[in-house]
Amino acid sequence: MPKLWNETIDAHRTAVRAAVMDTTAALVAEHGPASVTMSQIAKESGIGRATLYKYFPDVETILLAWHTRQIGEHLDQLAEVRDRADEPVERLEAVLEAFALISHASRGHRDTEVAAFLHKDRHVNEAQQQLHGMIRDLVAEGVRTGDLRDDIAPGELANYCLHALTAAGTLSSKAAVRRLVDVTLTGLRPPSPGTD
Repeated sequence: MPKLWNETIDAHRTAVRAAVMDTTAALVAEHGPASVTMSQIAKESGIGRATLYKYFPDVETILLAWHTRQIGEHLDQLAEVRDRADEPVERLEAVLEAFALISHASRGHRDTEVAAFLHKDRHVNEAQQQLHGMIRDLVAEGVRTGDLRDDIAPGELANYCLHALTAAGTLSSKAAVRRLVDVTLTGLRPPSPGTD
């Protein structure tokens, strides 16, 4: 089979998978996870049910694939933001703000039933470890340059940042998110001389 034909088939399959995942996410957001059927997904995606079953066996598998894709895109976005800045503290600030804004943007998409299902999967744990490692490494760089406190381990400070900035999902504005990032960064700075 010619290479061009293989690329066309692969591109088609990728497009179908993406359309199915996006359609499923929209249907679940609108109707809840228990109300969405494979028939609905096939109809809304514009494909036959038999074709849909060639790609995914059930709604849960589609949701997991969608969530895995979303997490991957977010990690890529954070890496891009990190790589645009030059100084360690600038890179850390950029990543923390981007993470907080992602949390803030997803606040309206939280369904506790869906979240509980999606967050039990191993891809979430792996992504959390990657994110923690990225922030820990940025904190360690800031410690080496003397811009960040050295009295607390970088891994512990990374935990602090992630837990603090998860609150961005409850905030009402981007301005409030940025203030939260500023407060978090202030906690990472070395204590002033003479303070305990």
